[in-house]
Amino acid sequence: MEPSVVQPKEINRPVNLNKLGSRIFPGSTPKEDQNLLLAAAYVSDAQYNRNVPFETSPRAIRLYYFYNHWTMQVAIYFFICVDLSLALFEEPALFPLPFLATSLAEVLCLTAFFGRLVHFAKVTPQMVFWKDTKNICIMVTIVLTLIDLIIYGSLEAVNVHSVRWSRALRPVFLINFPESRQIRRTFRSIRNTLPDILYVFLLFMFSVLIFSLMALKLFGDRGLKTVEGLPYFTNILDIVFELYVLVTTANSPDVMMPAYNFNWWYCLYFITYTIINTYIFMSVFLAVVYNNYRKHLKNEIRKLAYLKRHKMIEAFNILKVKVGTEFVVTEAQWRRLAKVVAPHISGPHLELLLRISDEGQKGHVDKVNFLRLADLLNIQVVTINIRRHPLEDWMPRVYRSSASLLVQRMVQHRIFVWVYDVIILINAIFIALDERNPFISYAEWLFLSLYIIEILLKLYTYEPRAYFGRRQFWNWFDTLIIIAALVATVANTTIQSARKYNSQQILDIVLILRILRLLRIIVSIQRFRVIVTTLINIGPTILTFGGLVLVVYYVFAIIGMEAFHGKVRFSDPNFTSPDALVCGNPALKDSAFARDRYCKNNFNDLASSFIVLMELTVVNHLLLLAGGFALVTHQAAKLYFIGFHIVVVILIVNIFIAFILEAFFVAYSLEKSEVETAIEKKIQELGVGIQEEEMQDGKLVDNVDAKDSGFSGDDGDNKRKDLKGLYFRIASKKYRTVDALLQQMFESEIAPEEEGPSLDEILNFSPGDLYPKNPNFENSA
Repeated sequence: MEPSVVQPKEINRPVNLNKLGSRIFPGSTPKEDQNLLLAAAYVSDAQYNRNVPFETSPRAIRLYYFYNHWTMQVAIYFFICVDLSLALFEEPALFPLPFLATSLAEVLCLTAFFGRLVHFAKVTPQMVFWKDTKNICIMVTIVLTLIDLIIYGSLEAVNVHSVRWSRALRPVFLINFPESRQIRRTFRSIRNTLPDILYVFLLFMFSVLIFSLMALKLFGDRGLKTVEGLPYFTNILDIVFELYVLVTTANSPDVMMPAYNFNWWYCLYFITYTIINTYIFMSVFLAVVYNNYRKHLKNEIRKLAYLKRHKMIEAFNILKVKVGTEFVVTEAQWRRLAKVVAPHISGPHLELLLRISDEGQKGHVDKVNFLRLADLLNIQVVTINIRRHPLEDWMPRVYRSSASLLVQRMVQHRIFVWVYDVIILINAIFIALDERNPFISYAEWLFLSLYIIEILLKLYTYEPRAYFGRRQFWNWFDTLIIIAALVATVANTTIQSARKYNSQQILDIVLILRILRLLRIIVSIQRFRVIVTTLINIGPTILTFGGLVLVVYYVFAIIGMEAFHGKVRFSDPNFTSPDALVCGNPALKDSAFARDRYCKNNFNDLASSFIVLMELTVVNHLLLLAGGFALVTHQAAKLYFIGFHIVVVILIVNIFIAFILEAFFVAYSLEKSEVETAIEKKIQELGVGIQEEEMQDGKLVDNVDAKDSGFSGDDGDNKRKDLKGLYFRIASKKYRTVDALLQQMFESEIAPEEEGPSLDEILNFSPGDLYPKNPNFENSA
């Protein structure tokens, strides 16, 4: 068998652009073609949750299809990546290039951005275009970048150094182009959360100031000294900074020790401070962020759900004809529409969706069923090709002999899996033992032989192309790990037997490959699979937060490079010169920064800046890093590090935690959608259904008879001819994103016949609105 997903998931592949100026289907009129393309644009927008208002003229529709073509999206992302990566080649640079080369590359990127913006302006109504803040931001950023390039280039020509301040604006292009709507939604969540979290933050800072004043009065006049011999808690600004860092626990218990050594009662002050500010206030921050995140996420999802309904109604109104007393879309028009929206959809898949939409075989699709078309196209229906094992064709008598069938039944039995699970666990014990013991070395050959036998037995039992199908990840993983381990082990043994030298690199590879084999246990334990499935499910949206973190890191890295580059320099650890011992800056003499050899933690290029920001995200050495850079510049530099901690750790990390919580709640609680249920029901009714568990390890070959493939019913014979050897199943739940799950949850509360509010009302939804009442969504967590 050969499973394949017949419907693409994310990248929109519209109809061939060469056909847009001529007839799409034979016998159709230009007016019908125009209406079909317009309806297809609405359905495609509903399918991919796009909210781009566009003109409905024939020229604008053609431009809109070209605007959404996957090649255009890839091109704009390419130029965004090039624009962001220029910081690697500009001073201070990891790979220095002349200013002329980087400036020409940036001008080329700006030209591409401007062209994309002009293309968008040709598609959307002028009034809408100029009211869109995203477009204004892009244009202003292009102008400011050009001004900065001209000024910087002019000053460089006369050998005057200046600051490239516009580099910090480059993430604006990543955020504001329509393709980055997921990142914009995350930024909107942060923006909407700020008013509520601001009050908590002000109260938190008030608490820090109160404790700082208490510390000044308690310890300031007692003559206490720090480990470095500096006065202890005598400056109010230093106290505020030290206590703020204490909230992160980065300087605990060091900050307490001078007072604690003087009098053990003073530990009560620090314990009280830690309980109130570290545990209570940080928990309140998470609670406020989570509550607001859910509230605004609900509002976003509600907008998406009603916008999709609105676009599908627009498409229906374009194609509808009156049959009897109701308006419907004819079967022929429905087929044409589906082929335009999803040109790569297979004939059997299209026939299956039509059977679901036209349940009574009336020759037309009513409004309620038409509105489900975008959802039908979004659900991955896997087409499965049934094939016999090659050995059954080459030597049927041997392959179907009683001994062969006994081997196949043994491999398919659950006990076979359990036996190899035990072997893996025993292998784990041997891996932990001393490799130099000859017995252990010979045992590894035994384990490797057993794994090779397992793969050969499975290939003998299951059809090879099914066993190595596109979604059989663990089969590929097992095989590649075993083959790589075999090659590396043979190479290592050969090198050792030659007695010339021992390759530690190959030995390391062998050990790593042996350990990776233990990951196979994940497949065998149901609880592990549930967790891994959930992680895979939320993976695409985690990438959105990756884009958000990239934007914040990039802005702070550019600011850090302009403020701190060259202030700290790294020398080889073996160097003992005075300059190397103070990281190239005398201001760091006798500092903890220099003593701990933190010289490589600098802002001398983009890569080093990202590493420092990652260390600041972990928080452990916030005080040491901030103190070091404050010594080489000014004490005000500490504000940079506090600002980074507030934005990333308190705000973004808490929003990320809120998302993970919501994702797990939804993934564990949500059942299949009504549309998925309808598809599965129809698949089973037509007799072409395969359960997902039957797909594991190719069991389909033995559980399904190929002669039963095809549609059943009055015209079953004809359909069997069309679908011979094909079966269907719904793709695994793990491939649905969290946004799709939440949207599905909200859409389940909308009545099928309900048209919803107007477009203006949808766009003006606010979190305080209770329309419509949605108890399931409210209580999803």
